[in-house]
Amino acid sequence: MDGDWDFIIVGAGSAGCVLADRLTRQGSGRVLVLEAGGHDRRLFVQMPLGYGKTFYDPAVNWCYRTEPDPGLAGQADFWPRGRIVGGSSAINAMVWIRGHRSDYDDWEAAAGPAWGWEAALAAYRAIEDYEDGPDAFRGRGGPLHVSANRRDQHPLTGAFLAACAAVGLPLREDLNGPEQEGAGRYQLTVKGGRRMSAARAFLYPAIRRGRVRLVTRAQVTRILFDGRRATGVDYRRGGVTFRARAARAVILSAGAVNSPQILMLSGIGPAAHLRDHGLAVLIDNPNVGAHLNDHQGLNYTWRMKVPTLNEQLRPWWGKLLHGARWLMTGRGPLAVSINLAGGFFRTDPGLTRPNMQLYMQCVTTVIPKAGERPILTPDPWPGMSLGLSNCRPTSRGAIRLRSADPFAPPAIAMNAYATDEDVAEMLAAVKMLRRIAAQPPLARLIDAELRPGPGIVSDADLIADFRQRSGTVYHASCTARMGRDPAGSVVDPDLAVHGAGGLFVIDASAFPTLIGGNTNAPAILTGWIGAERVLARA
Repeated sequence: MDGDWDFIIVGAGSAGCVLADRLTRQGSGRVLVLEAGGHDRRLFVQMPLGYGKTFYDPAVNWCYRTEPDPGLAGQADFWPRGRIVGGSSAINAMVWIRGHRSDYDDWEAAAGPAWGWEAALAAYRAIEDYEDGPDAFRGRGGPLHVSANRRDQHPLTGAFLAACAAVGLPLREDLNGPEQEGAGRYQLTVKGGRRMSAARAFLYPAIRRGRVRLVTRAQVTRILFDGRRATGVDYRRGGVTFRARAARAVILSAGAVNSPQILMLSGIGPAAHLRDHGLAVLIDNPNVGAHLNDHQGLNYTWRMKVPTLNEQLRPWWGKLLHGARWLMTGRGPLAVSINLAGGFFRTDPGLTRPNMQLYMQCVTTVIPKAGERPILTPDPWPGMSLGLSNCRPTSRGAIRLRSADPFAPPAIAMNAYATDEDVAEMLAAVKMLRRIAAQPPLARLIDAELRPGPGIVSDADLIADFRQRSGTVYHASCTARMGRDPAGSVVDPDLAVHGAGGLFVIDASAFPTLIGGNTNAPAILTGWIGAERVLARA
């Protein structure tokens, strides 16, 4: 499988799949895509709610653990990341949120108008095949189908939205429309009852055109250089090392954990850290692996007086019934995400944009189940959870090498809730969850609060609780961030690595700042715009 290619893409995740499509649709080169994981032809990948089964599955998931985090009461957080064709878009919750308009103003300030709101909006409209059709904000006819998520909604969704309205949140028909603040149904990357991963939308159509080759179970161990120009990669497959050459560019799309890891293994990163692991330094850049940012979140959970999905999905006969329904019709609770609705709010009315994201779930998993996230085996009582995550935390972490062994997982230090600002806004946010639950549309349906429980009332206890129960919302980013100044970034506005030739990083690690919302949409956007930058540059 050695050979010469025009472009080598490392990682068949959200951005990598888009790159394979765009580079061969607009350009004229041959593309090799190397994916460390296997194919996505798996039942619980294609079934939207099946991601509970992939949550801890090392066959499709890197299953990372962070370093013990003082901000999380000394716990080591679990970080699922996609190790499969489609990357994390093959195992995520499928919520399609672009982020706030001002997020792209931040990107433009860091990297220029190619990354500003007008450019992002045009790209999103071209990417989308939105179920409700086109308008000034939405696209129709693009490669990625986005469901409006009207079918298979649980009746509790209406009660949740009415409770949000009762606390003053505007109801939004489209959370990706002109106004983000408010509550509404979440749109999903689902089509015909099946997950619409980046592989389904972009990679497989590109492969069918004949100029893309996908190699699975191929883990890149280092980038090859001629001087400071990237010329190819070494990768391991089946215990054998192969070498592939790239005439025009090597593109890292391995994600916010693995892209900086590969850069460091290849001699690009903090010089002292690389030398500590016996690695030769090609480019000293302390920003590689730094600036790690992620959303932190948790759920509040209630026992309900009315039926929820718990009763439908817990018994064996419920699994059989809904499994058969999904297989035959693509309908039912298995055909949607756990997050049926949600929205965005401000913890302080003086803020200029929402700083918290809401999630509503008609299924609860207070009782753990070994080896999986027990979405498909929920609690033995009717339950509802309201969750939230912080949109733009100020705490920062880092990705660092544990050793020079490319197969050793990197060290992930998140430093959650390391700033007073993050703690204060989360404290205000969890109080909002109780305010929503106390409104009549929901209050009359609630039997009892289970998590954290009615005894957790004081600020000190609320803070201790969210430190104990918070965790990643799976939106790691910014570890090879984009910027004009090499002193504060890893890649330039074209996503080319500062100081290197023919080498790009195009995935969520290149985000200049963390988007205030789910990150699959902006990761796909980064691949879409990034392909244009590569073709103009390489």
